[in-house]
Amino acid sequence: MNFQQSNPKSRVCVRACVCSVRALKGQKGEDQEVLAPPGITVTNDDGKVLSELNTEGDRVLVARGGQGGSYHSEFLPSKGQTRQIRLDLKLIADLGLVGFPNAGKSSLLTALSHAKPQIASYAFTTLRPEIGKVMYEDHKQISVADLPGLIEGAHMNRGMGHQFLKHVERTRQLLFVVDVCGFQLASKTPFRSAFEAVQLLIKELELYKEDLPCKPAVLVVNKMDLPDAEDKLTELQEQLLNPHEFSHLLPDDMVPKNNMVFRHVVPISAATGFGIAHLKTCIRQSLDKDASMATESLHCDRLQALRGAVPAKNTLTWGPTASV
Repeated sequence: MNFQQSNPKSRVCVRACVCSVRALKGQKGEDQEVLAPPGITVTNDDGKVLSELNTEGDRVLVARGGQGGSYHSEFLPSKGQTRQIRLDLKLIADLGLVGFPNAGKSSLLTALSHAKPQIASYAFTTLRPEIGKVMYEDHKQISVADLPGLIEGAHMNRGMGHQFLKHVERTRQLLFVVDVCGFQLASKTPFRSAFEAVQLLIKELELYKEDLPCKPAVLVVNKMDLPDAEDKLTELQEQLLNPHEFSHLLPDDMVPKNNMVFRHVVPISAATGFGIAHLKTCIRQSLDKDASMATESLHCDRLQALRGAVPAKNTLTWGPTASV
């Protein structure tokens, strides 16, 4: 009798144990985070862009964890996703210096800011990007990136091609730097005048990414302390006004599809400091112009959104009233 009376209770206990086992779940694992600086592009093995982390706090999920063990899987967890990703850092700066080797980009960065890049009389002294800050009297700061020098064929990854060009994508504006007396990389390479150097730089950007030459740009004509610099500057300015008339100076495949219109053409000498103050003013004006345009566009978008959200009010109209 006593066994039979306790038997139903024993069944209840067994069922309760089974239910509790089925409900068992392991503690969730912690998320694994990889910290990265702003300016990172996340891509997979196929080169597909998964996300861009441009501002502090941006996050992207690249792989999901597996399901934890449960009663139905005999408490064995399932494996999570496995994925190979590539983190590509692209500098974010207000201005990017674009020019052939030995054009004086590093000297210009030193003259504009407190940065101390390596400077020498031979080409390719800049092997990695350098960032400098241009300071103004109202405490405004503008970041300038000194990037490794281009060579002809950079779009095909010659020289430091893609290592340089990928950083140009993230700069707000471009600062072209050319030697007023022209450029020749080596004795076996052709000599390029200042005008030809400008056109070739535009073409290299265009071949790498077609919309790059659409960025706002300022042209800096360096080394104005050299002999005959004034005459060469006058010649360059005339050629820039009518570039199509001088396109025969370049091979057909190196003539840009579209010509860039520079906001300012500023002659300087990074070695003596001539024109640096005027260049800083032109840089500030160019960036402020873009900032005001962006602000105006944002205000217009918000106004349009408000107009769409607010229903139109009924308005009274004058005229004969309908008879009742």
